Amino acid sequence: MLIGVVGKIAAGKTTIAKFLEELGFCRISCSDPLIDLLTHNVGEYSWIPELPERREPTRDTLIKYGKYLKDKYGEDILIRLTLDKKRNCKNVVIDGVRSKGEIEAVKQNGGIVIYVDADARLRYERLKKRNASKDRVIKSFENFLEMDEAEEKLYQTSRLKKMADFMIMNEGTLEELRKKLENILKNNNVSF
Repeated sequence: MLIGVVGKIAAGKTTIAKFLEELGFCRISCSDPLIDLLTHNVGEYSWIPELPERREPTRDTLIKYGKYLKDKYGEDILIRLTLDKKRNCKNVVIDGVRSKGEIEAVKQNGGIVIYVDADARLRYERLKKRNASKDRVIKSFENFLEMDEAEEKLYQTSRLKKMADFMIMNEGTLEELRKKLENILKNNNVSF
């Protein structure tokens, strides 16, 4: 079983992926191949498109390098790389699917797509709490909104809702989010 998780910054994509990991899925992020290539950590891949100059994987660097790879190797390059890295797993969840081409690649590989969303202020508060190194350039709510808008322009994330098989609003507790995910899996006979 393959599940792709789509959504805006700090909407809960990774949390959903971690819940699925608890159910036995192998979890990987679409940004993992980018980080691996930029840091030259490519031992788990059976192939790589190219090995770039070693760089720090900041959010800006990941966005630029991801765009470059997609332009050169196709919109589905990150899905191909994530599936290659997790090729020995029966069930895979890909966190951070970000484009129409990636959604199409998930579906072409027999997968389903879940879109997760939340209010911008709530997402900003989550981002501050997680304190990830890739987010350190975001210093204020205004910076967050600028980054959110830049990602929207680049990926048109809001439009991807229409392509998703399922939608989750994540504005409650972790337990509420888990129940919403479990209901999707149960009510749609998603087996793994």
